[in-house]
Amino acid sequence: MDRCASPKLRAEVTMFQGIDHFVVVVSELESAIASFTAAGFTVVRGGKHNIGTHNALIVFADGAYIELIAFLNPVPGHPWQVALEKGGGIIDFCMQTDDLGADVEALRRAGAAMGDRSAMSRERPDGYRVSWVLSIPQPPFNGRVPFLIKDDTPRDERVPRDRSHPNGATGIRTLAIAVEDPGDTSRYYARVLGRPGLPVHRPELEAAGVSFKIGSNAVQLLASKTEDGPLARWIRERGQSVYEVVLASANGSKASLDPALLQGARIRME
Repeated sequence: MDRCASPKLRAEVTMFQGIDHFVVVVSELESAIASFTAAGFTVVRGGKHNIGTHNALIVFADGAYIELIAFLNPVPGHPWQVALEKGGGIIDFCMQTDDLGADVEALRRAGAAMGDRSAMSRERPDGYRVSWVLSIPQPPFNGRVPFLIKDDTPRDERVPRDRSHPNGATGIRTLAIAVEDPGDTSRYYARVLGRPGLPVHRPELEAAGVSFKIGSNAVQLLASKTEDGPLARWIRERGQSVYEVVLASANGSKASLDPALLQGARIRME
């Protein structure tokens, strides 16, 4: 297994800082708020976006969060709408960066097709409008490479301050992405971070790949070692994309989350 795309990596001026949030698409937002609340999360309504969606947020002590998002009206052909029709769950993730422009260019130099900056906004229930700029990877890189965000309004206005949860979740520990070739996908991360990933083995998933430590998070790029392993089936059904997220718990012990309450998202705690 290649540990990086090239032995001649050099550090970029800027780099990923950690996972900003991951996205769970749901068919009906109020139902999702109720089910994630029943799973022990503190859920805060976020408001309506300028693109025809609305959301609710689950923010952790480490500042990262889960975004529950629903379409106000169906958008046929939209990648998130397609994922919803296949069962929903975790559909994307966003990386914090200290320089969006530089990291977009680093990803492009590594060969990833990153979209131009696009302005976004959301009106909160209290009427305050938060705004930011995104760069979104284009197919076939969406799902394997994060989208990037730069806040126009303060991040503390975008991200709610209520960050404690009855189930004890405190942050994002690991985000695992099902990919066909971890060595190939790792080069996008290695180019921005200026270092290779490390080998990782996940026997319970019949998978192995490359792991990058990014801030307090780990991003694992995993390929199935068998033709009918869970990741191989996932890729056949959903394409290369986020498979699961492991959350950190307050006492470091494993906690059970009822899968029936998680809107198709593979989330567990340890």
